[in-house]
This record gives sequence, C-alpha cells and structure tokens, in this order.
Amino acid sequence: MTEIVHAPEATNAGTQTGTHAGAQTAPPDVIDLLAGIAPGDWLDQLRWSRPQTRDQAQKSHDALFSPAAPVAGQVSAAERHAVAAFVALLHQQAAVADFHLQALEPLAPTWAQAVRHAAAVGTVQGPYGRFPEGPLTVEDREGLELHLSDTLRTVLGGRLHAALRHAHFLVFHPRDAQPQRLRALEAAGWSADDIVVLSQLVAFLSFQIRVVAGLGVLSAHWDTTAAAAARTGASQPVAPVHEEVVPGTAPVVFTQAELDWQPWLAPLEEAALTHRHYDGLVDAVRAKSPYFRLLARDPDTLGARTRTDKDIFYNPEAGLPRAERELAAAATSRHNGCIYCASVHARFASHFARRREDVQRLLDEGVHADLGARWNAIVDASVALTDTPSRYNASHVAALRTQGLDAQAAADLLHAAAFFNWANRLMLSLGEPRY
Repeated sequence: MTEIVHAPEATNAGTQTGTHAGAQTAPPDVIDLLAGIAPGDWLDQLRWSRPQTRDQAQKSHDALFSPAAPVAGQVSAAERHAVAAFVALLHQQAAVADFHLQALEPLAPTWAQAVRHAAAVGTVQGPYGRFPEGPLTVEDREGLELHLSDTLRTVLGGRLHAALRHAHFLVFHPRDAQPQRLRALEAAGWSADDIVVLSQLVAFLSFQIRVVAGLGVLSAHWDTTAAAAARTGASQPVAPVHEEVVPGTAPVVFTQAELDWQPWLAPLEEAALTHRHYDGLVDAVRAKSPYFRLLARDPDTLGARTRTDKDIFYNPEAGLPRAERELAAAATSRHNGCIYCASVHARFASHFARRREDVQRLLDEGVHADLGARWNAIVDASVALTDTPSRYNASHVAALRTQGLDAQAAADLLHAAAFFNWANRLMLSLGEPRY
C-alpha cells in the first residue's frame, strides 16, 4: 500500500467555526460537555485556537452516533450507544458512560444493565498482548480475554455479544489482532460495512475519551503544577535489531523502513467510489490505498477523521513543533504495539527533528528509552495517556511545563497521542503490515 502521508492543508483559524465569536451560535460540542468546559473559560479559548480539530472531532461523533446518511450496513443506534457505553466503562470514564447509557435506556433498557455487568467483568489495565514471534516477544504481556456468562450473552444477543468482545479486544489488547477475530464478527451477523463502523466507533471513543481526560487534567492542574524532577532511572540500552527485510513478509521488529499494509476485509473497488466516497477520502490520491478504500465503507466518519488528523499534525499556528507531535504519535504506536503506525511516524519524527538515532532508540528500547529531558517528558505523557485507563496526571503536566511547553503545546501533545490511539486500533484490527 502507499504510505500514509499527511498532505498539507491550510488551516482557517479565523473563519466560520474557527472564530470564537461563532462559538456562541455553534451546535453543542460533546467534548466540551463531557469535559465540563464552559463558554469563555480558558479551556474554551484553548480549544477554539484549533477550530478545525474541534469541529471535525464533533463531526466524527455525529457521523458515528447520528449519521445523516447511514452506510449500507445495519448498525443500529442502540448498538452504537451500547458499545460506546461499554468502552467508556472500560476506560473508567463515568461521564462518557452515562452520556451513552442515557441514550441507550429508551432504546434498549435491558441492554443498559447488561452492558454495565459486562464492563464490570471486563475491566482490567492495558495495553497488553503479544507481538509477532521474534525479538519483541520478550515484551509480551498476558491479559484478560473477555468471557461473559450465558445469562449475559442471552440478554445481549449473539450480535451485540460479539461486538462487545471485539470492543474489549480493541480497548485493551489491539496488538493481538488476527483475521479470525473479524471472521467471528461476520459469523455473528456483522457485514464488512458494519465491522468498519464498529471499529471506527471503538477507535474514535479511544480518542475522544483521552481528549476529555487530558483536558480535565490540564484544567485541574495547569495553574497549580510546580517544576517537576526529571525522569529517574536511565533506561537500559539494548542492541539495535537489524531486521531482515524480505518483501511480502511481516515485520517482527519496530522499524523506520517503509511498510505495506494488507487488509483483512475487502476494500471498496476504486471504480465503485462515488462523490461521497471521494469526499470522505479528502485527497483523491488516497483512492489508491486499500486502507482508505476500506475505511471509505463509512465515508462520513472517514472524512471527519482525516480532517481531524490533518489539523492535529499540520496546523502551523504556534503550539508543539511538528517533530514532537510526530514523536508523540510514534511513542503511542510503540506502546500500543502498532508496528506500521510507528514506522510512518518515526520517519516523520526523524525527518523533522534530525534525530534519527534517538528515534531509533525509542523503537529499539521501547518507551522508557532515555531521549533527553524534553523528549522523555513528551514520551512519558503520551504513554500515560495511552494506558487504559489513562495515567496522565499532574506530574506529567509539571514535567511538560518544566521543559518549556505552554498550554497550546500541551494540548497539541494530548491530541496527537489521543489521535494515535484511534489510528492504531484501526490499523491493527483491520489488516497487517508487510515489507
């Protein structure tokens, strides 16, 4: 597949929803609601400094929970809110869970209670899972595979039960992805279109929940944090792994080499793409990519997601330097176990920072590699936000402030890390990398 490359897109910091004056008439924003952000407070101002990210994150939510023109699949509103509530409960985010449970109650009241019970059974800490057999297997971590009682399965029904198992896997151990997991969904009645919607929904919640949690930490601690001590304890360097690159084989180490990606579900044929699909692709060249043609099965979500991605990584207005946004993406991908995403964004970080050896150290040694005080703080914050439930707290804010990040840079960092919790779960669960 063609490498996933962000194409530059002009930001519109002073237009339409980009002007803060427009906030007074803008539709309700779910992240504001869940994070308790009031009009006019400093987090409100901070969010409006990235109007495209704000707007497209909301459009992603709308496309998933109130689609204007649903795709061909049959994912009901009740199924969407049931899965979302389950995901939020697994993240121990009560406000997000209540938001979806309140929507679910009138649609399927028996499901609401069953989802609570299922989440109680499945709540653990992640990420965990296995790597491909090879040098990375020393980092394998065993963890829970969700199994529900016969009573719960009966209440949920086979289709929703399969969806919750898929959601649990995506939340906690996406690097355990195998094509058989998609076959299990198909056996339970989930079509290819449905599976793309389901995976997007869980992956999007993995982003939205982390943005809400991260903004809450900034709100509570930005003005109260003192200077932080540097990370204690140096990492133990490991010898670089020189992978054998055999075209068509799966990589078994993290690498800065360019990789291909092969889907486990059939992408749309390029000849079958409509104007709506091309609008979702945003850039016509993406029609050559099987990954984007697969996600185009839900074109409205794809379009909003792509525009969110572009603004988080390409907006040049102040904030975190591009190299360090890419570093956050690479660190998140390294921690989640996404070899493909890590390869792309490690190359970007190397290019923009001109620190290829340090970036390679992150890939070889892992997220505890000693990269210097500022990069250590960025990696540590990204990894803490990536853990499920999030460990991001006042100490990470303090470390970032000590290294000179202002509020905009800290917000850019949390958005970059949160977004790659979205991206990793799609790349890992719908296909696999190849040399």
